[in-house]
Parts: sequence; C-alpha cells; structure tokens
Amino acid sequence: MATTAPSSTAASPGRLRAALAALNPLTRVRKRFEAWWMVRRPLNDTLTLTQRNVYILPTGAGWMLLLTLLILLVASINYQLNLGYLLTFLLAGSAVVGMHICHATLRGITLHLKEPEPHFMGTSATIEVQVSSERKTPRYGIGLAVHGGAGETHHWAWTDVPAQGRSIVHVAFAPSRRGLHRVPVLTAETRFPLGTFRVWTYWRPAAQVLVYPAPEIPAPPLPPGEPRGAGTGSAPSQGIGEFDGVRAYRRGDPLKLVVWKKAAKTLGTGTDDLVSRDSQQAQRHELWLDPALTGMPDPEARISRLTAWVLQADRLGLDYGLRLPGVEIAPDTGSAHRRRCLEALALC
Repeated sequence: MATTAPSSTAASPGRLRAALAALNPLTRVRKRFEAWWMVRRPLNDTLTLTQRNVYILPTGAGWMLLLTLLILLVASINYQLNLGYLLTFLLAGSAVVGMHICHATLRGITLHLKEPEPHFMGTSATIEVQVSSERKTPRYGIGLAVHGGAGETHHWAWTDVPAQGRSIVHVAFAPSRRGLHRVPVLTAETRFPLGTFRVWTYWRPAAQVLVYPAPEIPAPPLPPGEPRGAGTGSAPSQGIGEFDGVRAYRRGDPLKLVVWKKAAKTLGTGTDDLVSRDSQQAQRHELWLDPALTGMPDPEARISRLTAWVLQADRLGLDYGLRLPGVEIAPDTGSAHRRRCLEALALC
C-alpha cells in the first residue's frame, strides 16, 4: 500500500510560523524598530544586568491569571463573598511576589562572552557564555539564545546559577557564509517561579567569529609538486593521491623523517603502515596550492577544494604553500601555518 509523504509545511512548523509572521503588516514596522533600537545598544563582551536593561511583561498565562482575578473580584463584590475576597487577594499577592522574584532572578547577574573559536561553514558555531552571580541564593531557570526576528524559533540553552557562583552556557548558531562575522545579538530570559511573567534582556557582544570555508568531501588528491628554483629542474611530479614528498617507510629510515601525524592515524585504525618524508624528492619539488590547479569554474568550489587540500596536506605533515589573488603564503607546516592558510581562504 502506498504511503503519503508528509507535506513540507507540516514537517516544518517553524517555517509556517515565519510565513504567517511575514504576512502581518506590523512585522516590517517591528523589524525596523528593533534594528533602530539594537544599533543604539553598546557593544560589549561583558554585560551586568540592572533595572535599566532588564524588561518584564506578563506571559499568556499571566494575562489569563489577571482575567481570572478580575472575574473573582467582580463575583466577590456582587455576591459579598468573604472567602471570594480572600482567594482573590491571596492569588493577587502570590502573583505580585512571583513578579518580584522573577525580576530579581535576572537582575544582578553578569554575562561574559568567551572569545569564540573559528569553525567550518556548515557546522554550528558554539558561543560560550559565563553567567555569574554574587547573590547568596541560587538563581533558577535562566535561558540564553540567539535573538531571532518575528516568527523565528529560539533555541534556548537553560541553566541554574549557584549562590555566589557561576555557570557556563553554550549557545549555537550557524552562519550562512564564510568570513568574519560579528557574534549575533543574544537574549536572556527567565519565567521563574510561576511562569506568569517574562523577564528578558538583549545583549550585543563585540566579539567576532571566523568561519572557514567548508572543505570538499571526499577530499580530492593533492596536486603535483612544482620544481624548485623558478621552474628549473625536473618536470613536476605526478599527483597520485599523496604528494611525492612522502613515501612508504623503509627499514633504517631516521625517526625524524617519519610522518608521525600519519602514523598516529594509521595506528588508530589498526594498521601499521608508516610514511616517511622523501628528502631528495622534497629538495626538488614543493607543494603549492593554487586556485588554477583545482580545474573548477565556480569560485566557491575552488575555495572548498583548496580548503580540503590544506587539511589533507596538514594531516600528512607536508610542507605546502598557498597562492591566492593578492596573497602568497610560503611553504611551511604546522598548526599555525594551517590556521594562517584557512584564515586567508575564509577572507579572500
């Protein structure tokens, strides 16, 4: 019997909410007001919450509680119910105390952003936020998320902050392109203890996050090496999946010639194939990574292939250089050299 595939609208309620919000005539006005308001907020990687930057409004449950209290009060006045007065004022007092506790839960905490690490496009960047409190009592139910527009879903990360202590919260967001991006606006909120009030704040961090290009998968073979000495010497070596500056380990090779990064990987997979650097071949050729060697017309596809080559050459422990328009990085090896090449690819 044939089965009916669920519609894309039913499978993604977030898109449906975003589409409905886009039809609201007030959405454009709200976005313009938020953009105007956000620009006027200072950029800071550390934010202390006070009465000036913490806001409070009733939630849906809070408005329903207010309506219930009004009905109880009108009924008690109409029928002169002493117990009705008692219940009404008891619930109203609880709501007022809950409002005070809810506001005090967020007020007074300090948010500190740790400098984000670079990451590859297509993966979620993780923002590490330290939430600290000097109060002698713990704080419960504090959530952080990337601030979204109207109709967008917030992905909350919740935490409790101990008394005179700190808590670490990791918030994820996914940039849509490579390059250097400012950390997006973050929002923190709480609805503790009754859920009848929402207390929130907005935070514009000053830090930036670097997004490396996504490497091509599967990684293509490395390009052939170029003769040293500005084109003198023998012809370029032929690419065979690995640069000719390495070869299979031979008995008696010095330990300094063994590519230990490759050895650790092969031993981890259960094999014992060792690879040594071919010093004679390395003297004749050098590995240069150039967009012209990718053989791809699309600029982003070239960058993706170059990224895969950088990671592959670094994994093999090879000396490699990178040529980009206006940038030339001399052949070298190591984590600092890899980071420099990836930064150049991200910003080119």
